[in-house]
Amino acid sequence: MRILRAVGVLLVVVLSGGAVSSQQPAPATDRAVSEAEYARWKTELSNWGRWGKDDQIGALNLITPAKRRQAAQLVREGFTVSLAADADTMKAVDNPNPYEVTMQGIGSDRIAINYHGIAHTHLDSLAHINESGVFYNGYTPDATAVLKDGHPKNSIHNVKNGILTRGVLIDIARLKGVPYLEPGTPIYVEDLEAWEKKAGVRVSAGDALFVRTGVWARRKAVGPWLRGRAEGGASAGLHPSVIPWLKKRDIALLGSDHPQYVSPSNLRGAVHDFALVHLGVHLFDNCDLEALADAAAARKRWEFMLTAAPLPIRGGTGSPLNPIATF
Repeated sequence: MRILRAVGVLLVVVLSGGAVSSQQPAPATDRAVSEAEYARWKTELSNWGRWGKDDQIGALNLITPAKRRQAAQLVREGFTVSLAADADTMKAVDNPNPYEVTMQGIGSDRIAINYHGIAHTHLDSLAHINESGVFYNGYTPDATAVLKDGHPKNSIHNVKNGILTRGVLIDIARLKGVPYLEPGTPIYVEDLEAWEKKAGVRVSAGDALFVRTGVWARRKAVGPWLRGRAEGGASAGLHPSVIPWLKKRDIALLGSDHPQYVSPSNLRGAVHDFALVHLGVHLFDNCDLEALADAAAARKRWEFMLTAAPLPIRGGTGSPLNPIATF
């Protein structure tokens, strides 16, 4: 089915390692997932109804009190690292809608941001992506009503109480022995599992999984480039064939330094869209994972306590936010 983007919202806030192999980029289509296979997964792998017909938070149900206690026990030093990129006010080919920061006085400013896309760190709600008007768990809103009042279901307001769980970093650039992956490099299940073996960590139910490709390291080295779904865009990231693995591991959240898919691909945006619509997995888009990667490598610890809290926007399709890793 044709993938339709949910109506974006304009948010206005007033505020007073060692290498193990060389990188060999491969075409993202060398293990293409067929349209028929992808369609079958929508039934076979779906989380619709798993937590009841009225569920609006999807895989966040996997973050149980026991999971939170487990995550808290990972804190040994109390050392914190931000996973957010700085607010970018400069327009570029990969930042068509920069942050707008206006000083209104010596002690007051106004911040406006159209945050969806490939530039700004944010959390996608389950009201962000739909297929032919249908969102996670079969929620089918009236478009006119949404444009007037926002989403009555699946909105970011459901995450008002915040997120606390075990975070796991999979650093594929470090696995390949390079500072960053070249655009168009696909990440396969064997890459994810090779990292688990190397790092001595295993992704488990209720985890927040972060996959580093090195977007921000590459941007610093060579400058902005066209990424994402735009015609001609190129991004390293998760190949569509990893979708069953994500379901099997029962992750609660998925994050990366871009929107979690490889481009170009025969199924454009497949991992991002499938996660939101069919798995009910909220997504951290455009995280800056460079400081986290350095901190994890220095400690040889690739798991941490993750905390994050979106703005409590009723009806919202997501929110800018600042996820924090604590070691």
